[in-house]
Amino acid sequence: MNDFLKQWGEAAYTTTGFFWMALWAFVLGYIISSMIQIFVTEKRMQKTMGGEESKGVLLGTFFGFISSSCSFAALASTKSLFKKGASFISSIAFLLASTNLVIELGIIISIFLGWQFVVGEYAGGILLIGISWILIKLINPKKLIDKARKNLEKEDEGSGMDDSKNWKKQIQKEDSWAKVGKKYKMEWQMVWKDVTVGFTIAGIVAAFVPDAWFQTLFIGSGQGNTDFSFFEILEHIIVGPAAAFVTFIGSMGNIPLAALLFGKGVSFAGVMAFIFSDLVVFPILRINAKYYGWKMSLFILFLLFTALIGASLILHYSFDLMSLLPDPSQVKVQNSEYFKINYTFYLNLAFLAISGYLIYLGFFKKKDVDSKMGEMAPKSQLLENILKYAAFISYIWIAGGLIVKFFMN
Repeated sequence: MNDFLKQWGEAAYTTTGFFWMALWAFVLGYIISSMIQIFVTEKRMQKTMGGEESKGVLLGTFFGFISSSCSFAALASTKSLFKKGASFISSIAFLLASTNLVIELGIIISIFLGWQFVVGEYAGGILLIGISWILIKLINPKKLIDKARKNLEKEDEGSGMDDSKNWKKQIQKEDSWAKVGKKYKMEWQMVWKDVTVGFTIAGIVAAFVPDAWFQTLFIGSGQGNTDFSFFEILEHIIVGPAAAFVTFIGSMGNIPLAALLFGKGVSFAGVMAFIFSDLVVFPILRINAKYYGWKMSLFILFLLFTALIGASLILHYSFDLMSLLPDPSQVKVQNSEYFKINYTFYLNLAFLAISGYLIYLGFFKKKDVDSKMGEMAPKSQLLENILKYAAFISYIWIAGGLIVKFFMN
């Protein structure tokens, strides 16, 4: 019993420490994302992505890069862009970029995994787009694309944001920043459950799951081992998305668990595949089926999973060739000094103050300012309820564990 209580306390402390480490990065990322979504509207994207294909892919990648990292927001925006005339591959480029190339994800990865994984994330996002483009060219699923467009034509399109005003003038107005504050709150509303459950799972796994379990699940893994055979790497790449499927909590919430996997000896390719997997899980498959039909949804799943495998393999062997593969020992998932007075402490205080000002501006000082929010993909109510109650249970677990650690040991 004493061992369990000790592990419980360590799990709760690790979860809290993980979140404290990442807090300023979340705030910075979502402030940037909120600013871009207010000042660069979807209508502007639609006007520029409907032309020549290669230009559309580049623009789709760029617009995805400056968009929200929330998978459900990305799915809705992708559907809208595709319906408004963007090519299929341009829409896929936007979807992949908005979930893999966004600024906030890179910041979180740098904190937990280091610069090699940041490079891998952004280079991998571009590879995912490139491989998908090649596959679409080779397969040429014209009938599927035409049928998907017909499915979307049956929908009523919601009204978008006002696009008539110059963003340079808008950025100088307090009302515009009130809209940023409202959007910033919405960003947190979209991810709080995923982040809570993801960080809690990471803390539990760090404290309770023995290394032998990882070595069984990921063949050939182990502390300090970076010499994997091709088939071991391929197995890691396949098992990584399977693990993401089981713990579907979004890419932002999954990063601490990705750090844990790497610290336990999973290959660089396997960890990258795990991070890339937020678009190849069942809730995303179901939403794509609702939008485009099941045949197109399964095709998108095949497309993204194939691109994921290819990108992870290319990244691993390219980094290996350049002697850039990161050392698992550099990742410390359990650290007794999470809360010391350092740059993280001051950054957290500064960005919490900025958060408070934006919330005050959007919901108190300028609460009457109208702000039309972007469309969200239709989430499963069952999944949302499961995540909500899991988040509440997580808070109880964390509070109990901290009490055990600091007052009962």
